[in-house]
Amino acid sequence: MLRLLKLSLGRLAERESLRPDLGRAWRCTFAFMVPLLLAVAGRLPVEMIFAAVAAQSISLVDVRGGYTLRLNLLLAMTAVLAAAAGLGALTTHPLWLALAATVLVAAGTGLWRHLSSEYGPSLATSSSLLFFIALALPGGTREAARHLMAAMLGGVWGVALQVALWPIRPQHPLRVAVAEGWIGAADLFAAILRPQGPADLQRHEAIRAAEANLQLTLDKTQAALGAAATGRPRPLVARLERLNQTASRLATRTVAFNSAAEALAGEPGFAALAPSFQPLLAALANTARTVALAVVSRQPAHLATVDVRLQRLHHLLGALQARLVAQTDGSQPWAQLVSILRQLEEYLPAVGAALRATIERADERAAFSLELFDLQTLTLRPLAAALNLRWRIERALALYTARVAVLTLFGVWVFKTHHLPHGYWLPFTMVVVLQPDYGSTRQRAAQRLLGTLVGSVLASGLLWLSLPFAVLMLATAAMSFLFGYFIKRNYGLAVIFITLFVVLLTEASTPFTLALSAERLGATVAGGALALLAALIFWPVWEREHFRPILAHAVRANRDYLRVVLERVRRGGAYDPEVSHAKRRAESANSAVFSSLQRMGGDPKNRQDRLEAAAALANGNQRLTRALNLMALELGAAGPLEAPALGEFAALADAALAALAAGLEADSAEPAALAQARAALDRLRLPQLEDGAAEPRQTWAFAQLARAGTELSAMLLAAEERPPEAG
Repeated sequence: MLRLLKLSLGRLAERESLRPDLGRAWRCTFAFMVPLLLAVAGRLPVEMIFAAVAAQSISLVDVRGGYTLRLNLLLAMTAVLAAAAGLGALTTHPLWLALAATVLVAAGTGLWRHLSSEYGPSLATSSSLLFFIALALPGGTREAARHLMAAMLGGVWGVALQVALWPIRPQHPLRVAVAEGWIGAADLFAAILRPQGPADLQRHEAIRAAEANLQLTLDKTQAALGAAATGRPRPLVARLERLNQTASRLATRTVAFNSAAEALAGEPGFAALAPSFQPLLAALANTARTVALAVVSRQPAHLATVDVRLQRLHHLLGALQARLVAQTDGSQPWAQLVSILRQLEEYLPAVGAALRATIERADERAAFSLELFDLQTLTLRPLAAALNLRWRIERALALYTARVAVLTLFGVWVFKTHHLPHGYWLPFTMVVVLQPDYGSTRQRAAQRLLGTLVGSVLASGLLWLSLPFAVLMLATAAMSFLFGYFIKRNYGLAVIFITLFVVLLTEASTPFTLALSAERLGATVAGGALALLAALIFWPVWEREHFRPILAHAVRANRDYLRVVLERVRRGGAYDPEVSHAKRRAESANSAVFSSLQRMGGDPKNRQDRLEAAAALANGNQRLTRALNLMALELGAAGPLEAPALGEFAALADAALAALAAGLEADSAEPAALAQARAALDRLRLPQLEDGAAEPRQTWAFAQLARAGTELSAMLLAAEERPPEAG
């Protein structure tokens, strides 16, 4: 029993070490509690609220990329938090000055989101909280200096806590970023592993979501690696880039295997063979997770585990190929499935080699410090590379900033003119709930209001019990830890814990009254309701206004991908960087399309007209990408494929995709142009499919083209009948 418990705890620790949640929770707790306890003990002559909140905000940041990016971004965020606290105290009186400062802070929320979609929202929320708290307290020059210094010291403590962990943690920020890509690949393999059957729709949705998440993670990691590679050559970064690309290519082959297997689901004998696929997919998922652990830890034991898992995969793939050859009729679809399995098997050594190249010095004690030096900690270039420095601001973000300004102006006016002690909850809730689009605002409002209501009631209960101060501090620490752990996993649950510890932080030193609790709850409910109403009424931005250009971009990306793949098929080219880039662009564009569809699903029903047609087009475009992926896997396997029909299909498909993209970008689609493109595509005959004497490669290639042509014709028909509406 003890051995089983130890094994279970070891597996739990290994799994948690792959994700940043546990480390983030510990950082959050230490960063928050140390200034709080020092201030309470009188050893830190600053306001505990500003120091604790700033420290916690900095400690929660999980920056992708090298140490340069991490350090400079954390310091910049600290300066913004300190400035917000000082500004709030300076502009407490008169009212017009407080309102002017509120507009400035509201503009900052839009600016931070423009500069960084990944780190900007959290900075906007934290700086707004410090500003509104300072605005509710007595102001003046002296208080402004104290608030600014408190927030500055708290932020520096949060930075110091993060930096202190860099030399002793067995991980490198770039390694963590690459590991996250492998975790995403493991999640994709696990989604494919789900059994087919009555829940096929849920399985396909899980696969699609996992594909989108993997592509997003790989793109972010590649951007971080590219930023770290500026300046002189860095061998480590180049090796990590290869390992990141390996995850992408292994995932591509596995998705191709799943697509080919799904196409055979109706064939005789498939049901008997399908269970044989499960051990392979489970082994792929476990291998990907072990690669993630090994690249982070650099432990020789983990590298040895990866070698064993790769050997097991080799045996599974060999056995599965032999079984398919023995139990099927050897027709082209089954031969294609065997070919993909062979490609998976042939790619396994590349996985091991790419991983080994990144941890070849894992047994050296000085390896970590050498990597820190290699990334040139003191240069500012990676920070600039991580920011969006374009002057052009998206219309949706500009409207969002205007809504935030109007709402927070009203909120500040209410709590200042009515002299509400904790009225800052009103404008702060507005900032938290309001999002650039209505769908996200509605989702965030429900999570925020429910979480805040539960957290406020629980906090009021703790304060009403008049517990000893030590117990309240322990409760505050526990709430801070749980907030840091769940903030990325479950936002609704995290809101409960942040409400608990913020209430305990701001109200533990004052006598508990029902009036204060009712004021807090009322301000939160009113702020969330007003944010939802503003998103619905004031300059609403409906997702359908953005969907057509996003889908058009994805269609054009598929058009470019098709050009590159078919050109390589004709001349016998290999899977080179140009093909890889076109594939990545197409998959990233598809991911953006489905994200837009999800946002559109949150809009009001009267703004969801033609949602089904939009979803049909999006799925057709994604399936076209998958068909091209299957063809790309065969590049370089044989010589040129000379066939007139190949060029004809390329020209017709190119014209059809161009017409479809143009129709999506126009104010109204032209059914005649779409019908003409579809008719030309449907008239194309692929004679090789009718010729039993054709070479197997020709038969397979034109089978994929027939599949792609069918998907494309269906997309054109969907756009003819019920195109997505323009805004």
